[in-house]
Order: sequence, then C-alpha cells, then structure tokens
Amino acid sequence: MTALNAANSYVFVDDPEIQTLLEVAPRSLLEGEAPRLLDERQVAPELWYRVRRAVDSASEPGRFILTGSAVPADDVTRHTGAGRFLRLRERTMSWWEKLEGSTGAVSLSALFDGELPVVDLDAGPGLDMVIDGVLRPGFPAMTTLSLSQSAVLLRGYIDDLARADVQRIAKVRHDPEVMKRLIRALARSVASEVTYKTLAVDVRVVAPRINEETISIYIGLLERLFVVEAQQPWSPALRSRAQVRISPKCHLVDPALAAASLGAGPTHLRKDLNTLRILFESAVTHDLSVLASPLGGEVCHYRDSYGKEVDSIVALPDGRWGAVEVKLGGEQFAAGARSLNAVIAQIDTEKMGDPAFRLVVTGTGPILVTDDGTVTAPLIALAP
Repeated sequence: MTALNAANSYVFVDDPEIQTLLEVAPRSLLEGEAPRLLDERQVAPELWYRVRRAVDSASEPGRFILTGSAVPADDVTRHTGAGRFLRLRERTMSWWEKLEGSTGAVSLSALFDGELPVVDLDAGPGLDMVIDGVLRPGFPAMTTLSLSQSAVLLRGYIDDLARADVQRIAKVRHDPEVMKRLIRALARSVASEVTYKTLAVDVRVVAPRINEETISIYIGLLERLFVVEAQQPWSPALRSRAQVRISPKCHLVDPALAAASLGAGPTHLRKDLNTLRILFESAVTHDLSVLASPLGGEVCHYRDSYGKEVDSIVALPDGRWGAVEVKLGGEQFAAGARSLNAVIAQIDTEKMGDPAFRLVVTGTGPILVTDDGTVTAPLIALAP
C-alpha cells in the first residue's frame, strides 16, 4: 500500500504501488520546501536518481529523508550521492532507552572527556533484570509486550526473512530452513570470530552440500537486510611483535533476535549462563554502537596472536579511543580490568595516544572507579 499523508508529507512505498508513486513523485514529492520522507526506497530505485536531481536543483538542505529496510544492489546506487546525502544506520533501542530503571549515570561522551562517574554501590540490577534486558527487543513496537509475546513476533520475523525478504533483494535459490539454520548458527556464535567453515558445518544439517562461498553470500544478504552487523577488528600500532587478528565478529541486529532464534527464554538463560554471557556481550556491543553513533564513533574489537583481546574498542574520528571489557557478573570486574591493562600495555600509545577511558561493563554489580582510573559499571547505567 502507498499512503500519502499531506499534513506530515510522509510517503510509504511498497511494491504494488511503485509505478503510481513514480508517476506522482515529480509533482507531489519532489517539489516544495517541506522535508519529505520516502520509506522503503530500495523497492523504487528510480526515486534515488529523481531525488538526487531535485537536490542538485535547489540549495536548501534537509529536503528529503530516504529510509529502507534493505541496502539496494550496488548497481542501483552507482551514483553514490556523495556531497548530497548523509548515510545513517538506525539501530534498535539500547537499554538506556527501553528499560525502566536505566539511570544514565555513566555517560559515554563524558568518559571521552575525562569525566569519571560517581561511585554507586547499589547501581547494578539483579540477574533477572539482566535477562529481561537481553530478551526484551529494542524494536519500539515490541518494548511494551511480554517476553513471550515478543519472542513469538521475533520468530515470525525470522521466518519472514527466510521465506520472502531474501528473495526480494536477490535471486537466490534456497530452502527457507537453510537461512533459518544459518541465522541460528550466527546467534549461537554472536560476539565470537566464527568462520564461514564453522557455519557451513552447522548448516549442513539441513543442506549437506552447502559450501563456505555460499555461506559468505548468504551472510552478505543478511547484512544488506540489516539482520547481521559485523564488528570489525581494530588494528593499532603495537610495541610487541604480536599479529593483530583481522576477522570480524558477527552480531544479529538485536540480542533478543538471537535469543529467539535459539529458543532461549528466561528459564533457559537462568540455567545456561554461558549462553546468557554471549548474548549479554552482544547486547553491550549493540548499545555501545548506539551510544557512540552521535559521536561519529565506531565499535571494533581487538585480538592478537598472543591471545590477548578486548571485547570492544570505541574509536572516534578525532583519534580518541576507549577500551571496553564485558563481564556478566560484577564480581568479575578485577579480571576484566587486568585483561584491559594487559592489552593496553602493548599498544604503542606514542602513536595511538593513551585510551580516553578503560571501562568494564557488567550485568550486575556497582559503579566503581579504581586507583588507575578504570571504571566498572552495569550496562543499565550507560547513556550517551
């Protein structure tokens, strides 16, 4: 359905009405001064060129907002719109936005400015609230649903992705069960450097002949559909002779989506703390990406040939960076701090600069600052 709301100048696009939209676009959408929002623009590729020409024909900024749930094929956007468009990724909501009880006591931007938080020994939630935070989706329409209701919707979302959405962006032959199995394999490996070979072995349960190249193609399609997001490796200058690993980590777009794919509910996660741990680490990476976005930041990870690693490096365009380790329990803070210090000690800070902050993010536990300035805080306390 195509719906035009004259009061708000919103345009929603779907396949059956594309031709109608293209016919009216030059007159009702591309003229005038009010900002226009064009949703699902990937299904109407001609709009990209028409909007680009409209932008070139007038000097007023902010005339159009183009949104979409998938990245069009490269040949559709060969004219990139450089100098005309700013590309932003819209992620699901963070704990700071979706959970009652989020305090915002630890500001990411303040940490970059050298400001330390106030110690709060009672800041951390209990394990049940941590599980709720992992399982509660960040999709705005789902935040008020019960966990069982949202899990049903998320499983339906995965089913629709496997049956229809992939076919909308690429002509590939696949059994929907293959794509669902791949999503489940990715969910089981979030926050780890899983290989295509390992994923192929898992998917061969339902597709015995699938190879690594096909797995790579399918993951690329899931990235275009904003279902999978890669956490790229960080490659700093080092004092040691260690070799930096270059494999990305894969995360599903929302930790609750990964949990739904695994069939992991509250009872399951209370008994399986290892699965909860990896889902929680993915939640921290997700929230850091959301909170770093207004700063233009990128969230990477670090691992080297000596086995040293940091779960997340938040790097800003001006060269500042902060190191983040993730621990499910607040009592593991000391181990996280030691891990951070071991990595930072081998980074060439004369070239990279000292870290703006060292942060251990926990599920439970207090807000504390050690003598060397390392901060520990529960995820529920993090804010922009």
